[in-house]
Amino acid sequence: MAHSGLLSIIIPSRNEIFLQKTVEDILAKATGEIEIIVVLDGYWPNPQLKDDQRVIVLHRGKVMGMRAGINSAAALAKGKYLMKCDAHCMFAPGFDRVLAADCDDNWVVVPRRYRLDAEKWEIEQPSEREPAIDYQYIMYPGKFRPPSLHGFRWDNRTQTRKDISVDDLLSFQGSCWYMTKRHFEKHGFLTIEGYQGLPQQEAEEIELTTWLSGGRVVVNKKTWYAHMFKGAEHGRGYFVDERASRACYEFSYHHWVNENKEGFIKLIEKFWPLPGWPENWQERLYS
Repeated sequence: MAHSGLLSIIIPSRNEIFLQKTVEDILAKATGEIEIIVVLDGYWPNPQLKDDQRVIVLHRGKVMGMRAGINSAAALAKGKYLMKCDAHCMFAPGFDRVLAADCDDNWVVVPRRYRLDAEKWEIEQPSEREPAIDYQYIMYPGKFRPPSLHGFRWDNRTQTRKDISVDDLLSFQGSCWYMTKRHFEKHGFLTIEGYQGLPQQEAEEIELTTWLSGGRVVVNKKTWYAHMFKGAEHGRGYFVDERASRACYEFSYHHWVNENKEGFIKLIEKFWPLPGWPENWQERLYS
């Protein structure tokens, strides 16, 4: 049975050099009861993680992939709430209590996102050109070949809705999400074979499943996290096979745009207009 006062934080990792800093940051910033479940996917960090009774290490000798890692950790989680974050993130003080205060059973909540200079472990200060990221939209699928679903930051919406502290969100980056464990288990997130077990389309699966099942995805601007602004020097933790990646995107597009056509159309209309989408988008996508 889930512990109603506990937040279970899942960190999937593969060859991550900022994992220890991320764990230490969470331990320092959380003000409620938490457990951190770190998945070491086919590697041991050097140096090893420091001992802490709030940290559970799940080591897997064979690389299984991010989705399998998240689900392995979720199966062990004792909390009422689950939060997943990447292994290169910084958080606001008290983030856990703020997120819990605005999260219904069928919600997915995402904090405001800043860019993290991981080497300095500092936030890259927002500017007019690159503000904090509160909103993302789904780019017009027809601009990609083959057509596929991709999120991108929505700076105009960030500005025009800046006074709304908890607001509807069409899309988000998969680097951090928060929900009840009940919602996670009800929908069997990250288990569908068509996604090829890859990191891609994680956010799309979660956001579209939630919206189309009558739930709600929101951004909570009362708190924040900062995600590493990746550079080539840090590489990629999880290897991505290009053929599997293409199959993942094709499956996702067909499932959401075609098989769930009515719900997808209603969702796009809810957030309309979207940057870069043509007025006759339905005719073009479904002709």
